[in-house]
Amino acid sequence: MASDLVRFSVAMPESMLEQFDELSARRGIIANRSEAVRDLIRERLVEEDLESPDVEVVGSITMVYNHHQQGLSQLLDEIQHEHLDVVISKMHVHLDHGNCLETLAVRGSSASVHALADKLLGTKGVRHGKLVCVATEPAMSAESHHHHHHGHGDA
Repeated sequence: MASDLVRFSVAMPESMLEQFDELSARRGIIANRSEAVRDLIRERLVEEDLESPDVEVVGSITMVYNHHQQGLSQLLDEIQHEHLDVVISKMHVHLDHGNCLETLAVRGSSASVHALADKLLGTKGVRHGKLVCVATEPAMSAESHHHHHHGHGDA
């Protein structure tokens, strides 16, 4: 891998660099600035992959809702049953007398997973929710692009 590395410089305000270094130090997992920048770029490339509707993704849909709202639990179950090809698993937790936390493990095309999340999270009575997902395989990441399109070894 070391022979594949390319050096480049980045100009930014000193205050931004200080904030970046502080963030890296707080997270405690970044060994150096280069690794921190690579992590940011990888994160953005994953986000880019998710924009393709056909890319296969895995993830979770988490939502909090009022368990006592008339018909809401049943409606959320019906929506999930309509998407059995996407829903892998479900965890339901009673937070208190009225509130429930539900987390679904999901897998499918980006379009189908996002459609399910939009339907569930847009249901009246869902108080909070979020979809988190990643592509199972990079669609056309920089690494695969580099290896498949540059036969002469340029970086």
